Amino acid sequence: MAIADNRQRKMPLPEDRLGKRGRPLAYPEAVLLVHPVEDEFKGEVDDKYEYSIENKDLKVHGWISHNLDLGCWQIIPSNEFRSGGLSKQNLTSHVGPISLAMFLSAHYAGEDMVMKVKAGDSWKKVFGPVFTYLNCLPDKTSDPLSLWQDAKNQMLTEVQSWPYDFPASEDFPVSDKRGCISGRLLVCDKFLSDDFLPANGAFVGLAPPGEVGSWQLESKGYQFWTEADSDGYFAINDIREGEYNLNGYVTGWIGDYQYEQLINITAGCDIDVGNIVYEPPRDGPTVWEIGIPDRSAAEFFVPDPNPKYINKLYIGHPDRFRQYGLWERYTELYPKEDLVFTIGVSDYKKDWFFAHVTRKMGDDTYQKTTWQIKFKLENVQKSCTYKIRIALATANVAELQVRMNDDDTEKTTPIFTTGVIGHDNAIARHGIHGIYRLYNVDVPSEKLVEGDNTLFLTQTMTTTGAFNGLMYDYIRLEGPPLDSYSH
Repeated sequence: MAIADNRQRKMPLPEDRLGKRGRPLAYPEAVLLVHPVEDEFKGEVDDKYEYSIENKDLKVHGWISHNLDLGCWQIIPSNEFRSGGLSKQNLTSHVGPISLAMFLSAHYAGEDMVMKVKAGDSWKKVFGPVFTYLNCLPDKTSDPLSLWQDAKNQMLTEVQSWPYDFPASEDFPVSDKRGCISGRLLVCDKFLSDDFLPANGAFVGLAPPGEVGSWQLESKGYQFWTEADSDGYFAINDIREGEYNLNGYVTGWIGDYQYEQLINITAGCDIDVGNIVYEPPRDGPTVWEIGIPDRSAAEFFVPDPNPKYINKLYIGHPDRFRQYGLWERYTELYPKEDLVFTIGVSDYKKDWFFAHVTRKMGDDTYQKTTWQIKFKLENVQKSCTYKIRIALATANVAELQVRMNDDDTEKTTPIFTTGVIGHDNAIARHGIHGIYRLYNVDVPSEKLVEGDNTLFLTQTMTTTGAFNGLMYDYIRLEGPPLDSYSH
């Protein structure tokens, strides 16, 4: 199976998952290979979710037969018909050999992603075309993995050929029936620079009209995305006619951008929106921060897998989070006391567990967990409001309660709660993110003291056991707005 340059492996057989050969784990998709046909797979976990890929990287995947010197590939040259934008994760290939073309999927998003058509609604959508590509080795001396490289080259050809000119349906417009848009996205953060900063590598896209960030859960219409260059310039070609919101997000800044006006795409149009500016949420200067605002928990501490539940592909791999059962390691690392992170001392790469999950107790029950962030303040501005920005990379039937200098979760009211949120299930499915959520929490200065302070973050839900939880993307404490210092 080959799904990326660094994600290729010989795969187990379907019968390895059945009967006495395989033992189901916490959910049916994950199976421990106890007595596989081939001994090399013994003791490994097979789970189709370990091979998920983000839409932006999901262009070609498939299989190589060493016996037949044959490759069988699925090439998807455009993301326009896929739901959820570029960061949405989808299944690819898995034991079978099976190769999937995922048109609609709620994986890593939850039930809010499920498309709903009401009585009397008129709706239609074109999925694909998807290209199935077969290739073979010219002779027995050739490297079978050269078939993967050839499939990637064919994928580039198909991308250049999009939109195809052969579909006869009027519902699939050819290139001259589509439009284009271009511009430059800049970032304005006065606490970092007096100048506008180029949105280096921003993801910019058109999606059906909706609230800011709603494209993450949109599944009925079409989306058209691209990655801006290092100076923030972007161009999107071959857009279907219709009305869209222009959206964007940038690594290094929290929140979502949305252009204030709807974009109307017509056949042959070439719209230049010029310089557009994103002002990410910000009230005051940064007091401290944890993580990188990249809509992912990948930069935090991902533990080594339990030796009993290993996929050999991900040993020493950058995607180390794709191992089965990592959620269980939290209880092993913190059997009685929860995580404590000290600003200026702790290192989020080593000391901030990648997922805020429950603690498993000895009787197979689960316990809510409270993480602490300890920090010092030399001065507290009186009668002012500080701000905590909490960006979540995912949530699954979780409730995050926030308290400042008060750890009594039973008797005190939190200064903020998310309520019960999320059905992303990224924790179980080895995903390092699901749906992005941003919360802005006001902290009255009366809650803070000069000297030692502690922020308490409690995940209260335990109804689904091991998989109640969330992943943080980034947390920042901001001081009061600068104009409040003069009062």
